[in-house]
Amino acid sequence: MIENLKVVKATYELYINGEGGQEELMEKATEEAPLVWCQGEGMMLPAFEAAMAGKEEGDHFDFVLKAADAYGEYIQEGLMDLPKKMFFNGDGEFDEERVYVGAIVPMNTVDGQIVKAQVCEVTDDQVTIDLNHPYAGEDLHFKGTILEIRDVTEGELKAIRNPHGCGKCHGKCDDCDSGCGNCKS
Repeated sequence: MIENLKVVKATYELYINGEGGQEELMEKATEEAPLVWCQGEGMMLPAFEAAMAGKEEGDHFDFVLKAADAYGEYIQEGLMDLPKKMFFNGDGEFDEERVYVGAIVPMNTVDGQIVKAQVCEVTDDQVTIDLNHPYAGEDLHFKGTILEIRDVTEGELKAIRNPHGCGKCHGKCDDCDSGCGNCKS
């Protein structure tokens, strides 16, 4: 049964409302490439985990998460016009290979966090980005099947809770004696 600290594998299809009220398939995970998460560790939306709690292997699911319970409502303030020079490369030129309409670019917040923004428009002197999640304002319709449920291993849990390894060395230290197994001896 799906409960905290269980690793779950599932197939799914994710739909949102498209033009004319017809649902549009946005994402799909198959048996060959399933969705995998550890329940209760914040890997999935809280409302998604709540909807999956208690399900068993072989169970089918079909539920809708309202926008407020998914990625929130679309916020107009998430659209920003930034000076084009913010997107210059190391040679002092605009980085056309990475910054174009539709591209996802990393941006730093004032507190140093990295967020992803979608480029909406590029003009002669500015770049318009959208900081809203691509599914902001959308109800998410999930359909799928639970393929496997098992206990999380100690190693998996350690990797989930500290994805950068020991002491934030990213496994590139010579020997930090933490016992994480990521360091070269």
